[in-house]
Amino acid sequence: MTKWICGLAMCCAVASVSAQTLTTVRVNTFPNATNLALYLGIANGVFEKRGITVDLRFTQNSEAQREGLAKGEFDIAYSAVDNAVAMVETANADVVIVSGGDTSMNEFMTRPEIQSVADMRGKTLVVDRPDTAYALQAKKILKNAGLIEGRDYAIKPVGFTPSRIEAMEKYTDNSAAGMLNPPFSFAAKDKGLKSFGRAIDLIGPYQGGGLFVMRAWAGANGPLLERFIAAYIEATRMALAPANRVQSIALLASRLKQEPQVAARTYDEALTQARFGLVPDIKFDLEGFKSVLALRAEFQGQWGGKAPAPDRYIDLGYYGRALKMVEGK
Repeated sequence: MTKWICGLAMCCAVASVSAQTLTTVRVNTFPNATNLALYLGIANGVFEKRGITVDLRFTQNSEAQREGLAKGEFDIAYSAVDNAVAMVETANADVVIVSGGDTSMNEFMTRPEIQSVADMRGKTLVVDRPDTAYALQAKKILKNAGLIEGRDYAIKPVGFTPSRIEAMEKYTDNSAAGMLNPPFSFAAKDKGLKSFGRAIDLIGPYQGGGLFVMRAWAGANGPLLERFIAAYIEATRMALAPANRVQSIALLASRLKQEPQVAARTYDEALTQARFGLVPDIKFDLEGFKSVLALRAEFQGQWGGKAPAPDRYIDLGYYGRALKMVEGK
């Protein structure tokens, strides 16, 4: 009995110390389905096992996210990594991308009366911001159909996906199309909006969402960042495991305030789809990132129209060490 009591006391003491030594990491992202691994990891204590408490914060637009990261209002951003490139090039912020995560899972969607992409002539494309990420994807899709911004269609920045859907539904300023991601893309289809296809099928490989941080923060918190990435890898494996489908759907429905059937379609038809959904082990897609840079060069006219080498924007050393940590090497 004495040994049992001592053992129990020791376990309690260890648990108490562990609780006291948890480090809070402030993470900022968009409220969408690409964050399923975060939702699952938080719900199942995956990050706590790595000594981390996640303070999860949502943003309504990429401008607020960029400014917040630069000001140190949070530690890690997860969204389209093109935002990190924009911070480096337009704000002279020393930002570095440390992992991948998803392909963007975007679809080019329109109002129901649009019969072809060419029918966007004279209409408005709604975007988060006109100069980054998924707006550039849309511009490429429209250019491939012979339509040029300013000449053939207008652009209106309205913020994150729900705001784009609302503008399209109300037809505000001829708002007829936008890039939409799950679960909102599925809800939009149920409301009658039309999809002309997935971005990766229309314009090819694309490095969408990933983790990026201020380089100075990464340098000062390397072991913490590696533990966070390790936990994120573990949580992503959990998200892609069929055994966790029921919990995943429930979390998507509750976190994003969606009907269960929409959450189920999001999980089955998007998040777990090869090439389209969550990327196993949040591996960074170098070729997809080269496409990100190429789009910026083409539509923003940066670097004299020629995409630069990707090295200055990424540091995958933290990821490599985190993966070894997960694999016990």
